[in-house]
Parts: sequence; structure tokens; C-alpha cells
Amino acid sequence: MPGADLSMPQAADLLPFANSWGILARMNSDLTTQTHIIRLRLPDGVLTLQNGGILKEVNVAYETCGVLSERRDNAIFICHALTGDAHVAGRHAGDVKLTGWWSSMVCPGGGIDTDKFYVVCANILGGCSGTTGPSSINPDTGEPYGSAFPAVTVADIVTVHKMLLEQLGFDGVYAVVGGSFGGMQALEFCARFPGFAKKCITIASGASLTAQALAFDVIGAEAIKRDKNWRGGDYYCDGNSPVDGLTQARQLAHVTYLSREHMDRKFAKRCHGDGPLDETGEMPPPGVSFEGRPGIISYLRHQGEKFIRRFDANSYLSITGAMDSYRLGDGFGSLTESVSRINSKMLIVALSGDWLFYPSQSEELTSAMLEAGKDVSYFCLNAPAGHDSFLMASEIGDLRRVVSGFLTRLPEKPDGGDVPADDRRDHDELVKMLPEGVRSVLDVACGGGSLIYRITEACRDVSCTGVDINCGSAVSVLRAGSNAVLADVDTGLGIIPSNCFDCVVLSESLQVMRRPDHVIDEILRIAPQGIVSFPNFGMWSVRLSFMLRGRMPKTRRLPYEWYDTPNIHLCTIKDFFDYCRERRIKVEKVSYMTTLTLSRIFVSLGMKNFGASRVLVKISRPDA
Repeated sequence: MPGADLSMPQAADLLPFANSWGILARMNSDLTTQTHIIRLRLPDGVLTLQNGGILKEVNVAYETCGVLSERRDNAIFICHALTGDAHVAGRHAGDVKLTGWWSSMVCPGGGIDTDKFYVVCANILGGCSGTTGPSSINPDTGEPYGSAFPAVTVADIVTVHKMLLEQLGFDGVYAVVGGSFGGMQALEFCARFPGFAKKCITIASGASLTAQALAFDVIGAEAIKRDKNWRGGDYYCDGNSPVDGLTQARQLAHVTYLSREHMDRKFAKRCHGDGPLDETGEMPPPGVSFEGRPGIISYLRHQGEKFIRRFDANSYLSITGAMDSYRLGDGFGSLTESVSRINSKMLIVALSGDWLFYPSQSEELTSAMLEAGKDVSYFCLNAPAGHDSFLMASEIGDLRRVVSGFLTRLPEKPDGGDVPADDRRDHDELVKMLPEGVRSVLDVACGGGSLIYRITEACRDVSCTGVDINCGSAVSVLRAGSNAVLADVDTGLGIIPSNCFDCVVLSESLQVMRRPDHVIDEILRIAPQGIVSFPNFGMWSVRLSFMLRGRMPKTRRLPYEWYDTPNIHLCTIKDFFDYCRERRIKVEKVSYMTTLTLSRIFVSLGMKNFGASRVLVKISRPDA
């Protein structure tokens, strides 16, 4: 294996080496890395697999990069996807370009910043890149395992990963991260070993495969098994492996990694000479053009030929078998019961154009975690290229920012500078309105998270989650140490289960909603109480503007021209109270906010709808 060190370092020697290697990597922005292989110390001399199989020897190939902190508390373990390997970032000595499969994410200043974190990635059990798998030597026979290699599961894979980390001297890690099949491993790791990782990131993944994805794998497996050189998996003796079947399996799988839109773009014109054609940055061979129907044939043939040079058919079947059979709920009860075991703070990322792992699968997982009362953030990112977008340097700008924000070790004050004095007063008043004993708050249309930051400052035991349609705002909430959901408030609150928060707040945003009545219904579905604030369109200065100028008013709170305002449902205090009365919504408490002396006089005289510039209303369900 290129770049591999076949020596087996002892655990006592690894951490000092890792730290010095990390310092060297920091000096080299290209992250020159090296593969190491270590033999695990097995309990009772064997590894007993979930399905009853036994392995007497287990070697694991792994790579590291970054700087290990003095307290050894900044390690991140990355689980690779179906056909990946330990070479997650940088280049091996002698490589002329970056060859790590996620070099665009794992690098100095990247989403997983190797100037801040120490990254470990290992090849999985059943693979063919240094970790024990079907092509490894069976110690009982002295020959490759072949068909004798026992079936492995995702539980077995993550058990080996944890044994590796412990043998390297870690009793916990800062985060476990994985995309696609790696995301399944990350989920299983945190469910099977609660508390070992403080944080967990799963990208373009799910708690199980869909029937459609499973069907593609079944067809790919059949292609391998029908190859004349398959011979039941025992094909190592003469060097004639089932490359035709493996090629077909890879081609079929590769189609699922790209969206229809991306393939249309890729094959709509001649791409030769215009730049990289796939996530590896590899150009087509000289004289080959990827255009139209012949181009698709050439492209898929090219992908298959690359794949068979580095992968083994038995390993492909072993790993896809583990993925096909995986269901997070197996062994732990229901999905909700499974996620209840997870103590790690979770980030779940879906990709809009992904039809291998649909965003709905990530939404289901997020809902289960919210129902279980877990700390979870959810982002569905625009990814027109499809499933493989998370690997493409040109496609992962938002993903880098989201991952970096989630991995922030010390909470940062939200972006946007100082909060205006009026907003600070509103925030302080809203904090006073929070229900007694509140433990969880959802801030709908949270913006950059300034209100969330104020709530967490005042109420240390309160867990806050912000929902916003703007990715930058949601990332700001992550950086402040709270949970975030990237969603359109008008249509996206369905991901949040009923009764999973103690209180929902909607600050200064009711007037921008397309369906404010629907949003209020959702607030009181999600929590028994809500706090709503909005600008009062019945204030005296607004009325005066209408009367004297005959034009739509512009104020500090409503500073927009009539043709570009986001405010589409302006109302008065009386309008809102009438609405609550009609819907039998209880008004628990009201706070009338003013900025002008004359306004305060009007409010003190009982002319609240005439004097208040804005209002905070605490509401509860009709049956509360």
C-alpha cells in the first residue's frame, strides 16, 4: 500500500509521535501523511463478531494529521464511506497532488481544522486497504480468507474503531464524523458507546438504507457473483479476480452518487480540458471525451477501471453487506430508544439533491432525537450535484462552514456586533416572561442568535435551539454553542415533534410570515407556551404618517419602502388580541414596549394600542 508503514508501534510510543507529527503537519499546509498498521490486542485472544464469527488476528490501518493538544481532548475520529480508506487528507510522500479523499474538508483552516484538531481515520473491518478483510491472510490456513471471512456488521466495524482508539491511548474523543456509510458508523458508534464522543456529525446518511438503495446494492452484488472468475469468493490463487462484475457494481453505485442535474451538466458539453470531472479531480485519459451517450459510457468505464485497481470484490461484498443490513434500531429497540442512548451533541446534515440518502431520512432521525430530548442540529444544504457533493471541493462551501461552526470548542458571541439598546430591553423582558422551570426553548426565526445568547446567559440550565432560513444565521447559532435547525419557518417546522420544547419564542418576525396563523398553531403544537413579539402597526406615529402624508410609514422598526419590505402581515395589538380570542388562545402576560416619551404617556393612560411601538405577548394553548 503506498505510504504505508507496516511496523506495529506500541501504544506507549504513539501519542508522543502523534503530537510531533501533528506539529510537522501544521507547518506543511499540504498535510503529508503516512499510513500505519497496528495489530489490536484482542480480549481472550479473539474478536467475537456480532453474528457469531471469530477473528484471531485483527490489523487496522490508520492515518493521523493535526496537532494533539496537551490534554488530548481535541481528537476527531472520521469514519470513511463505503469504498474509502484511512487516507482522509493530504498526500503521501512522493504524491504530486493531494490524494486524501476529504482534503477539501480536513486541512489547515478547513471545516475540520487541522490547526485545531487531531484527526484519526482508519480503514474499516472487512476492507482491503490494510485493515483485516477477506484478502488478508487467515492465520489458520496461511492463505487469504476469501469465502471463509466471516460476515461483519456496522457494530463490529465501530467496535474495532473504538479498540483502535483505546489502544492509541484515547479514553474519549471530541467528535466522531462520517458521511454516507461513514455517517451510519458515526451513529452506531455514539449509540453503542455513549459518552465516548462529545459530538457527532453525520452527513448525507440515515438510520438505514431505503428499499431503493438496497435494490441497487443487490444488483451490484449479483453482478460480482455472476462473474466467471468469482468462484464463490476464492479467486486469489491465480490472480484472476472478478473484475468485470466489480466494475459493473461500481458503475451502478456511482450513478446513485450523482444527481440528474449534475449528470446533465457533466455530459451536456465537452469537458476535456475544462477542469476536474469528479470528486478526485482526475481528468479523463487522453483522447477521451465525456459527452452525450458515448460520454456516459466512457465516464462509467473510467470510474470502473479506477476502482478495480484499488479495491477487492470480496471486500466490496463484505462492506455493502454490513451497510445493507444496518438499522440503527436493531439491538436497542425502536429508533427513538436507540437515539435515547446517544449522549453526544449531534449535527445531522442532509443534501438537497441526494437520492441515495434522501433528506427525509435525516429529518426522521432529527425528529427522533428531538423527541428523545437530545441536543441536535439539522441542516439541509443546497447540493444540486447529489450525494457525492460532500466530497467535492467545489460544492462544500456551506458544509465547511456548518461543520466548523458545530465543532467550535468555545462558544462565540453571535455575529452582528452589539445588539441595539431597544432590542436588549426587549430580550431582557422576554427572558422574564419565560415559564418557571423552563429547560428547553425554541427560537423561531432566530436570526443570528442574539436572543438565544441572552437566554443562555441568563438561564444557564436552559437548552436553546434556533430555527432560521438563512444558513449564515444558523451557523452563528452553532458557534454560540446552541443547537440550530436550517428551515423555512413557514413550511419547515413539521420536522419538530409535538411537545418537545417547554417554550417557543418568535421575536419580531410574525409580520414576515406568509401564514402567521399557521406559525402560531405550530408554536403551540411544539410547546405548551409561546412568547410572540411584533411591531404595533396601530401606534400613533404610524397613524399620523398615514393621515398627514398618505403614504406607507417608515420607522426604525419598519424601515422599508413599500415595494421591498419583508413585512407582509402587519397588525395592531388589537388585531392580535382579537385573533387570540377567536382561536381561544390564552394570553398569559403582555408587555408593552415604547421608545418615545409621548408613547410612554399614552401607554400609562391605558392607550396601549395607540402608544406602544411593539408588544411581547405570552400565550398558551386553549386547553392549557
